[in-house]
Amino acid sequence: MFDFTTMFKLTRREFLKLGLASLGALLLRPSSGQAATLSGQCARIATTSVSVYREPSDKSEILFQLLRDEVVNIYEEIVSPDGPDYNPRWYRVWGGYIHTAHVQKVEYRLNPALASLPDVGLIGEITVPMSQSMRYRRRLGWEKLYRLHYQSVHWVVGIDTGPDGDIWYQIRDKLTKLEYFIPAAHLRPIPPDELTPLSVDVPAREKHIAVSIERQTLHAYEGDKVVLETSISSGMPNSRLLKPGDIPTETPKGEFYIQSKTPSRHMGDGTLTADPEAYELPGVPWVCFFEPETGVAFHGTYWHDNFGSVMSHGCVNMPTHLAKWLYRWTTPVINPEEWYKMSLGTRVVVS
Repeated sequence: MFDFTTMFKLTRREFLKLGLASLGALLLRPSSGQAATLSGQCARIATTSVSVYREPSDKSEILFQLLRDEVVNIYEEIVSPDGPDYNPRWYRVWGGYIHTAHVQKVEYRLNPALASLPDVGLIGEITVPMSQSMRYRRRLGWEKLYRLHYQSVHWVVGIDTGPDGDIWYQIRDKLTKLEYFIPAAHLRPIPPDELTPLSVDVPAREKHIAVSIERQTLHAYEGDKVVLETSISSGMPNSRLLKPGDIPTETPKGEFYIQSKTPSRHMGDGTLTADPEAYELPGVPWVCFFEPETGVAFHGTYWHDNFGSVMSHGCVNMPTHLAKWLYRWTTPVINPEEWYKMSLGTRVVVS
């Protein structure tokens, strides 16, 4: 068995100081073989733009806009008496207040590079707000591809030298069949002990999941005991009549079973683009598929923080740390070295 504890290696240079003003400065390297973290609460803008208000109310004056992937300091989190009712949480940031629906809390945590990989590769999570992936083409050289975001999960299959001369990881994308690269400092390899199955002493038949579309909640049960309760975001109703071949965007109701699991899934059209506005979500984490016809699944979510409201294209969006818990708790059991597991698993009731 591959020894995970022997893989760490010092990077070649001390890491540069990271300023919040520029995500171009994210090519940083930790020193002394230790992970490096910049302290403080930060938030990444996870949509095209977010308004900064004078007060924590959408009825107050809009002062300016923050654009996608800008990162701001959070000075305070506020539950506003002015709502909105579906999500009254706001952040106080420089210059005013932003609503939390379309932002993601993030960290800047840099990681030492690995000296080697297991033969099957390994999975890791992005630990900086955004990492710009690059691919190498023989005639064109290095070019930008997808932006990989905080808490997204990816398969690492190689170690190489990147365009800056430092250590980069090679990522394999199962949807596009491509391999591209990111700085090794931006990704934390996930050790196997973080993925050990949960509640293994509970018979699989006693576990089940109940999702309420009306209340936008999920409950996980062991027998009659609730072991997880969380707000979720289910699929938005179609705004137009479906044509033949269209996939419904509402989360289907009924009784299902988890059919397959994967720690990472590229969701989108598979378009090869560096456009951050394209509908491409590489590295969607901790995916448990339960509806085989249209591929509806439970999964972690790094592109909004608006749980309790419908937001998705059909899947059940969850906070990423809870999606990881559900991934470990449900059956079928998937081993850390497996990229995909298919088997009839935990019962799911959507009502």
